[in-house]
Amino acid sequence: MMIQLNDLAVSDSGFIFNPATGESFSTNQTGLFIISCLKQNKTKDEIIDLMLAEFETERSEIEKDFADFITILSHYHLINNDSQ
Repeated sequence: MMIQLNDLAVSDSGFIFNPATGESFSTNQTGLFIISCLKQNKTKDEIIDLMLAEFETERSEIEKDFADFITILSHYHLINNDSQ
């Protein structure tokens, strides 16, 4: 998964600004958590394990949330989702 997130400005409230394109987005705490992990070059499995420890929900729900968010990031060309 090629990541292009390091240049993003991310606030604690979930506001995300891409200075390369001028686009802005907002996300929830789960999205912020995933972006933070991706910026730290964590793998999919590492992120899912960390999410399991952080959020009180089932693994299947975490895996779905992760996959959905990766799809969104890919849609906005913030990551290349080819190797997910």
